[in-house]
Amino acid sequence: MAKIGIIGAGSWGTALAWLLNNNGHECIMYSALPDEIDMFRTYHENKDKLPGVILSEATTYTTDIAEAISGRDVIVMAVPSKFVRSTARLMSPHVADGQKIIDVAKGIEEGTSYTMSQIIKEEIPQADVSVLSGPSHAEEVGKGIPTTIVVGSKSKDTAKYLQDVFMSDVFRVYISPDILGIEIGAALKNVIALAAGAADGLGYGDNTKAALITRGIAEISRLGVAMGGNVQTFAGLTGMGDLIVTCASMHSRNRRCGILIGQGKSLEEAQAEVKMVVEGVYSAKAAMELAKKYNVEMPIITEVNRVLFEGKNPSEAVKDLMMRDKKIENPLIPWS
Repeated sequence: MAKIGIIGAGSWGTALAWLLNNNGHECIMYSALPDEIDMFRTYHENKDKLPGVILSEATTYTTDIAEAISGRDVIVMAVPSKFVRSTARLMSPHVADGQKIIDVAKGIEEGTSYTMSQIIKEEIPQADVSVLSGPSHAEEVGKGIPTTIVVGSKSKDTAKYLQDVFMSDVFRVYISPDILGIEIGAALKNVIALAAGAADGLGYGDNTKAALITRGIAEISRLGVAMGGNVQTFAGLTGMGDLIVTCASMHSRNRRCGILIGQGKSLEEAQAEVKMVVEGVYSAKAAMELAKKYNVEMPIITEVNRVLFEGKNPSEAVKDLMMRDKKIENPLIPWS
């Protein structure tokens, strides 16, 4: 049994608390919001963000971040990406040398272009930082629906330890040393999902979505490899796998936001209607910063930025993508 502190009491933190407690671990969940902790203490449920997923009465809750960290074998970082830096800074004085932190947020920080693990490592240099990602909606994990993910860690021993902690008959865990590739795939698929949602909102069909998914993974892979990620990562769970589920499912807040934009809502109106943090909005600008830095062409993500931040009509963005200069699909395949 491991002692686990979960930082963040949203849908993903709640689902993982359910999973880890069912795996026999001792879990404490932290939230900075007293009303949220009172709700959990009363109902053992996040009635707002993950209704119907009831946590074990053995799970405890706190607004004291030191209590959630001190003496824990693993800290699960489950706050939205825009709060990762501020939360990590708050955590740092309480984290012991070598203490394991596993981040489950997905995003790239605007301004620094840092991934979530890079932010955590900068703010908490004494920690052993890993990531968990893959096609895994909290709504399904919390119901015990079979799910497969990947843990990324620089240390194989840490990766195997975390694999044992999270693995169950409904949650299969692979391991990988490619933290950077995992995080780039996880963050940028949210931006592509905004495009896929917008196409749905415009009334386009399966052909369009398939095009966005396949050309989207091509863009993500180009950037990820240029940054030092392994190309095989982007064909795996946190590349193609996560991209498919995020572009196809109504559980995806990024896709839902995109649908509303495609139907004519403004970004602000769409975000307000989704009522949850739309991670792809925060990663879109950062993705453009990285594309410029590494001189990588990313036409879909470029058009997403124009729609989100420059007021471009989504149908015009699709037309411009369709009418780009003629290309070879894969330049690495030679002509005979």
